Amino acid sequence: MRVSVLDQSPVSAGATSADALRNSLDLARFADRLGYDRYWVAEHHGTSMLACASPEALIGPVGAVTSRIRVGAGGVMLPHYSPLKVAETFSMLSGLFPNRIDLGLGRAAGTDPMTAYALQRDRRQPAPDDFPQQLAELLGYLHDTLPAGHRFARLSHLPGSPARPTPWLLGSSAQSGVWAAEVGLPYAFADFINPNGAAIARRYRDTFQPSATQPVPRVIVSCWALCADTDEEAERIAASARMGFVQFLQGQPGPIPPVDTAVRFLRDNPGATAALGQHRRWTVGTPAPVREQLEAIAHAYGADELMVVTITHDHATRRRSYELLADAFELTPAYDGRELAAQPAH
Repeated sequence: MRVSVLDQSPVSAGATSADALRNSLDLARFADRLGYDRYWVAEHHGTSMLACASPEALIGPVGAVTSRIRVGAGGVMLPHYSPLKVAETFSMLSGLFPNRIDLGLGRAAGTDPMTAYALQRDRRQPAPDDFPQQLAELLGYLHDTLPAGHRFARLSHLPGSPARPTPWLLGSSAQSGVWAAEVGLPYAFADFINPNGAAIARRYRDTFQPSATQPVPRVIVSCWALCADTDEEAERIAASARMGFVQFLQGQPGPIPPVDTAVRFLRDNPGATAALGQHRRWTVGTPAPVREQLEAIAHAYGADELMVVTITHDHATRRRSYELLADAFELTPAYDGRELAAQPAH
């Protein structure tokens, strides 16, 4: 089972967004040494909870501080952008880091409607809902397959050629799986958003149409998980993310709270705590049972790979969680043990 990292660049209370971005670079170096397969960074806008609004701006630095791990966007929210601009940007990244760049593509806004509108270049009217057309144009640039008569056909020579990123379609609903199967793309499903996606992944595999670049279906399932040395410690550390998600559901997202604050909040708000299980799958505990639960999820999805997202208030505990998980999955490390023991900068 391949295991990878999805980093949402969480901002901790008492720290800055710049600290969160530097923590992302530190975690990427760490994941590279631990033997994780890929490291994807997310796109979120207009929030003080998550720092990365521009995956392409973070991918370059992540690529520069790592040597082996695949690096990518999880993902680029395509409705905000010109397909040509995305193709050129990720072509350049692929030229700089050959055979290491993934381009995860999503349809969601990654933010609220007002912020999505502010991201538009032309604000005379809402942007059209034309994701399939955007996707087809983008793939045409990446694979140099735009028809000769297409008005943009001459633009297929990209700046990072001959290197190309590997495109993935991301999703948390049935429609994304339909599109991924139709155009022959590998598919990454966000179980941490919708824990009911196993049937969607099954339909994707059953209806997959082979493409020139992807002859067989391929599924990543992305899950939320947290490991610690004891169950009690894991549950306590997870309180920060749980409180953060409650605030998100209440329309008041903010920095990830300290553990003691979160423990008190969840104790004093039992209704909010009970609602958490209806919206998220929380895989929390010591390494062996966490691995068992994650493997069960992967089996239900028929997934080829697990991608794990972890949010904590303290960066060192997030590092420790990924370290324990790497040991549990017996990943092949690519590091000097003395180097690994060094404390993170932030």
